[in-house]
Amino acid sequence: MSRAITGKTAVAGVVGSPIAHSLSPILHNAWLEAAGIDGVYVALEGMDGGFRRLVEGLKATSFRGLNVTLPFKSDALAAADRVNPRARRAQAANLLIFQDGRVTADNTDGLGLLAAFAEQAPGFDPAAGPVAILGAGGGARGAAAAFLDAGCPQVRVINRSLSRAQALVADLGGEAFALADAETAFHGVTAVINATSAGLADDSTPTFPLAVTPEGCVVMDMVYKPLVTPFLSAAKALGRPTVDGLAMLIGQARPSFEAFYGAPPPADLDVRAIALQALRP
Repeated sequence: MSRAITGKTAVAGVVGSPIAHSLSPILHNAWLEAAGIDGVYVALEGMDGGFRRLVEGLKATSFRGLNVTLPFKSDALAAADRVNPRARRAQAANLLIFQDGRVTADNTDGLGLLAAFAEQAPGFDPAAGPVAILGAGGGARGAAAAFLDAGCPQVRVINRSLSRAQALVADLGGEAFALADAETAFHGVTAVINATSAGLADDSTPTFPLAVTPEGCVVMDMVYKPLVTPFLSAAKALGRPTVDGLAMLIGQARPSFEAFYGAPPPADLDVRAIALQALRP
């Protein structure tokens, strides 16, 4: 990055744990440079129990805001002074905007998810049938809200902790399943989304019964490093169409960028190519 950092530079960033794998700084800084905006985007490693203190400190500065990833999306909602309808609906926030000493929470995960499906599975219709979501955290909540709002007739939430899945469907609607009942949940679905961290390079991926899904069922993994996770590899081996987490990352980053810097990202910059270059070993 050749841009100079000045006293007027607009600063925003992303917080999570772990965060070293995040491609968000690469995307946002590429857009900033292409747009000629005096801004910078940084990654922050969050500490257990310290999220609210981080937000309280940053909102008292000129910091523009934060994207929020695992495991802080519920904490982000609780730390906000104002909550936009998308975040309230999902009961999770992946975007915090700082302005005049106050924090507004939003959720662009659903926008990113639907943009990813539109790009990589253009024939998919959210209203065509039930959808299965693996996980019950903030990403799963954003996905469930997005599908339901797009007309999905039923969301099936599958999680190791059945009580967490039940809590999600109590808030949003749908049906909860224990991980042991994934095969039942997968029958007849039009899409399966992995909204857990399983698939990260240092994590183990459980085996899921994707073979029982119908032909044409779209399989997505929110993890983007590696780009083709074991979950997506299993789907490809069955001939299922797939959607990768990088498409969702870019989709959710676009409205975040505009919220931070007051302008949309340059449409003519191929940030996916830049991200793919960064993903190469």
